[in-house]
Amino acid sequence: MPAHRKQKSKRAKKGAGRTRSAQMKQLTPGEWFEKLVAVQARLRAPKGCPWDREQTHQSLRTYLLEEAYEVLEALDTGDDAKLAEEMGDLLLQIVFHSQIAQEQGRFTVAEVIRGIHDKMIRRHPHVFGDARAGNSAEVLRNWEQIKAEERRTSKEHGKRDRQGQPASLLDGVSRALPATLEGFQLTRKASRIGFDWDDSAGVIAKIEEERAELETALKGGGQQKIEEEMGDLLFAAVNLARFLHVDPEIALKKANAKFSRRFRAMEARARESGREFKNLSREEMEALWDATKDAEGKGSMREWAKTQARQ
Repeated sequence: MPAHRKQKSKRAKKGAGRTRSAQMKQLTPGEWFEKLVAVQARLRAPKGCPWDREQTHQSLRTYLLEEAYEVLEALDTGDDAKLAEEMGDLLLQIVFHSQIAQEQGRFTVAEVIRGIHDKMIRRHPHVFGDARAGNSAEVLRNWEQIKAEERRTSKEHGKRDRQGQPASLLDGVSRALPATLEGFQLTRKASRIGFDWDDSAGVIAKIEEERAELETALKGGGQQKIEEEMGDLLFAAVNLARFLHVDPEIALKKANAKFSRRFRAMEARARESGREFKNLSREEMEALWDATKDAEGKGSMREWAKTQARQ
């Protein structure tokens, strides 16, 4: 092919590539979603990906949980690109599970979307209907009442819970949740119908009561009693977090991260002195811990001072 024709051909290909790229960017969210569903269906097809074809609802449980936590981690970083990526990974899990269900003739991803669409309309009658809600508290009370009515209607149509028990205001709290989130949701549901403390002082007093009972158990209650009282103390702490509008799972995650950061800093300080942290005495470890905390505090004060200077 002559050189001038090769150059024209290359320019044409580049132009076509840019056009296709621009067209792809202009797709609507719905069109992109359909493409994602098609990709996952292709991966699960007979000549698709062996790994994808082997997966089941059970085998994907771990990935669903991991992706949810990675979204939370991305939220904490403030990195929008990372957040968008992690939300995409989480969305894929919904598509993946829906594809498995469709193959088994149980439901489709369209039914999943329709279900949540109809639920949001149904549970916001103050927006899409004639109901009134003056504040968030009224919205939440209405939400719980609508959910309770939905559960009652479902049971009238032959749908019962797993234990065949009558409806409860606590229905809908998954036992598969991490214990802190389960406790958070249980106490939140109870609080929405008025079963709650008047102020945080009452919850703190309850924590003190549970602490005292744990101390009593430690003096001779046996391991089972100790476990029970420890659980009561943790439950009371979760309830306090809920009362203070703090998500206990996220708060504990942050506390874990803080401990990990400080522990690694202590290890680094020990290495700088030519020693291994594990070989230090308890007193030396405590001294390093205090020094690390002080260093963090000074760093925080410097950042605060810079912020004030810029204002």
